[in-house]
Amino acid sequence: MSARYPAIGPYDHGLLDVGDGQRLYWETCGQADGKPAVVLHGGPGSGCSPGLRRYFDPAAYRIVLFDQRGAGRSLPSAGDPGTSLAANTTGHLLADLERLRQHLGIGRWLVYGQSWGTTLALAYAERHPDRVSELILLSTSTTTAREIEWITRDMGRVFPAEWARFRDGVPPAERDGNLAAAYHRLLEGPDRAASEQAARDWCAWEDTHVATHPGFEPSSRYDDPRFRLCFARIVTHYWAHHAWLDDGTLLRQAPRLAGIPGALIHGRLDISSPADIPWQLAQAWPDAELTIIDEAGHGGGVSAPDLIVAATDRFAGR
Repeated sequence: MSARYPAIGPYDHGLLDVGDGQRLYWETCGQADGKPAVVLHGGPGSGCSPGLRRYFDPAAYRIVLFDQRGAGRSLPSAGDPGTSLAANTTGHLLADLERLRQHLGIGRWLVYGQSWGTTLALAYAERHPDRVSELILLSTSTTTAREIEWITRDMGRVFPAEWARFRDGVPPAERDGNLAAAYHRLLEGPDRAASEQAARDWCAWEDTHVATHPGFEPSSRYDDPRFRLCFARIVTHYWAHHAWLDDGTLLRQAPRLAGIPGALIHGRLDISSPADIPWQLAQAWPDAELTIIDEAGHGGGVSAPDLIVAATDRFAGR
């Protein structure tokens, strides 16, 4: 039985103007005078879900959730084909985090990230270590060129038929190149039918490469055409540019995390984000504790919520 806390709603929420015509949806839950914690969702482009609130004791934490640029309830939505992604980069998201922290009057906060959110969390903590009290990372990735190539091409060795369909979703001349960039060109092109098909093909592959553990069920979120387009546009935009990060920089700069307690939670069967990624991070960051769940894939499976809650309780002094 999961140790997650009961479902709660926000006690405050709003849209924060961060410039560039962008307004970020944010919400706070739990105790207004509690220990601050911010949640960084995956994708990029997934948006936050109410279940993420339940990882934190609402009697102990001031829980901050927000939808990153273009995602979820933030405006303008990348689900609208006319929304430009020019002002949507990792640098913009890091600046948004600081604006949100200042807007809410928070000095330091625990940072929780999952999947893509772990890349963003590490980039933020390495840039602003004095603003981070602890880090909890689920399904760690660092969005290197090798990791993107692994997901978009090398995973074809595990799912060959599905990958062939994914590869064949782009024009023949682009099938041996950067597949994320090729899909991004289709998604940004003027042909609406082609962009909608590219979104379907991309999301079908997303749902495939995480299906490495028993009991996997496809995600119903990809049934929504607006979500499909939003998600596919943002993730291919980031992956086509390797998240605007110097390759390998997050691991090289891990010593900047010294003194920040961390919990790394990862599935052994997560071959979308192989376990060597958090293992290497833990070697460079002695304050982090790595837990690998043998039976779990991407997202940590049924055991992950218990481990996340154990970490948030520990960091709350429970």
